[in-house]
Amino acid sequence: MRWSWTVARIKGIDVDIHATFLLLLAWIALADYQQAHTVSAAVVGVLLTLAIFLSVVLHEFGHALMAARFGVKTKSITLLPIGGVARLERMPSRPREELLIALAGPVVTVAIIAVLYLALLLGKVSLASAAQTHGIWLFLAQVMWVNVILAIFNLLPAFPMDGGRILRAILAFRMSRARATLVAARVGRGFAIAMGIAGLLWNPMLAVIAVFVWLAAGQEAAMEQLKTTLRGVSVADAMVSGFDTMPADESLAAAASRIAQGFQHDFPVVDHGHIVGMLSRSDVRRGLAAASPDTPIAEVMHRRFPTADAGEELDAVLGRLPPDGSAVLVTAHDHPVGLLDPRHIEELLAMRQAHPRGAV
Repeated sequence: MRWSWTVARIKGIDVDIHATFLLLLAWIALADYQQAHTVSAAVVGVLLTLAIFLSVVLHEFGHALMAARFGVKTKSITLLPIGGVARLERMPSRPREELLIALAGPVVTVAIIAVLYLALLLGKVSLASAAQTHGIWLFLAQVMWVNVILAIFNLLPAFPMDGGRILRAILAFRMSRARATLVAARVGRGFAIAMGIAGLLWNPMLAVIAVFVWLAAGQEAAMEQLKTTLRGVSVADAMVSGFDTMPADESLAAAASRIAQGFQHDFPVVDHGHIVGMLSRSDVRRGLAAASPDTPIAEVMHRRFPTADAGEELDAVLGRLPPDGSAVLVTAHDHPVGLLDPRHIEELLAMRQAHPRGAV
């Protein structure tokens, strides 16, 4: 995700912080300082926010670890002001697997609430008196109650909350996944309308969340329609088989010239006959802005890059497409055979939509 930075890598999953999350921390620190006029109040406010978002990260890892049991990889977990987003390569097509993945996050949140509740009991702090306590006990009580609120809100049957995915998985036991997604999206948009009205009457933040839920429901339905349209299409059917490579010692200036003169925007980078990275047009632009034109492309290329097997189903690979629009390297028997370009997929999709009977 743009404007985000990786702060940790756990079990192969990048934990990223978005720039807007840092702005949230700064806003909380400033608001608490203006209210209490002490630096300690600002520090406590920031620590409380970090503790809550640590709970969010654990929640997302619940999804990721359950998904890994079904062979679904998680590319990253990104912290945003609205919470955490786990970027799974795909969602399983089997309702039972999706249901278990969707439930795993709320189960982790309930476990966090239980641990904090037990800690308060051991400290002889009751729920009734927690608000009147001070120090660590007040801190733990606040984190616990925020997690309770998040758990309830997250189980609303609306995308992108877990409740929407749980509803879709339950519906998919009785109907097609595409139909289940459409029904769940409509339910989600119904909740968005209700939240929007409540937001206009009482709390503007609910109106903001309502817009987010409305858009997310539409995106989920559109993505499922996309997968339905591309079902039965293999990666080999959609890849660009005619592609060039670049040597690792090629200069940025030479790479920029090749990109400008041709139609290929992403290049596998080769060193002694082995592919060691991928170079995108954005990599070249970034490199030219920060380094000399004579700099070797090996210094700006991506050494970690997504791949796909030529025999895989295309709809199962969509989640691996990089968010910056660059291509995925396609291999067959560990040898590069093509590039999966998002623009080429869009053209293929347009042709299949124009010929729904499978003439294309």
